[in-house]
Amino acid sequence: MPDKKTQQTLTFGICADVHKDIMHDADGLLKAFIDEMNSQKVDFIIHLGDFCFPAAHNRCFLSIWENFDGPRYHVMGNHEAQGHHTRQEVREFWGIPKSYYSFDMNGYHFVVLDTNDARKDPPPSNPDFPSYIGPEQFDWLRNDLLSTDSPSFLFSHQTLEDYGDVDGRDEVQALLNEINEKAGWQKIKAAFCGDLHVDYHQQINGIHYIIINSMANYWMGDDYKHIRYNDLIDNQHPWIKYTAPYKDPLYATVTLEPDGKMIIKGVESEFVGPSPQELGFPVETKKGNIVPVITSRELKI
Repeated sequence: MPDKKTQQTLTFGICADVHKDIMHDADGLLKAFIDEMNSQKVDFIIHLGDFCFPAAHNRCFLSIWENFDGPRYHVMGNHEAQGHHTRQEVREFWGIPKSYYSFDMNGYHFVVLDTNDARKDPPPSNPDFPSYIGPEQFDWLRNDLLSTDSPSFLFSHQTLEDYGDVDGRDEVQALLNEINEKAGWQKIKAAFCGDLHVDYHQQINGIHYIIINSMANYWMGDDYKHIRYNDLIDNQHPWIKYTAPYKDPLYATVTLEPDGKMIIKGVESEFVGPSPQELGFPVETKKGNIVPVITSRELKI
């Protein structure tokens, strides 16, 4: 059990799935987040993947992220990992040496995972977007969590909870439970992810699994496409019509208190144009509700 005197209140800003390469207003959405995080003077910021491709035309977008006056952390998304670029190219563009790593701050331990490995045997359940934590990364994760005596928090793009898309997620959950049992206390506190563009929380064996809604939209696909802005935007950004965009950017701050509280303050918005429900899209799923909201929560950790 760690000495709580070593822990100080910490607040970080978190967002997910900005999708610069889909959204025409991604720069403005991200700038609103960065401006607010600078105003609040949070301790660090992190995005949970599907951020931007490593292309020259995205340099200005990346510079908006770099305008945050403090530490900034990246998580590899499935669209970056399985796009037209290698993960190494993405890392170099973002300026990160590895796609999985950890860091410590204010008496807390934070772990960033890359859930985009491809399982070899059996093959990936989704060959187009393989999602897995390979043996090398899995061993690293075990050793990393065993080496710390601090309350620990995980960040990944794909969710590790029961309804997640990560191949081998049961083994990951078993590892986290094993770490807690060996420690003799609830060392692993929470696992944050993006990817699914929904608002969701559940607790499994004392660990909070939290899906951070997309900053920008919900993907509905070809059967529900709808031009929401104008023909010019649609011609320049043809993927938007397959989504239900949010009017305002969604993001959250997460405050960790030494007394064992985690306070999530989310943002609410509204859909641009008809909602998924109005278009007949099923809006309640096992993986969370399709709403332009990140729910504010106060959780015991």
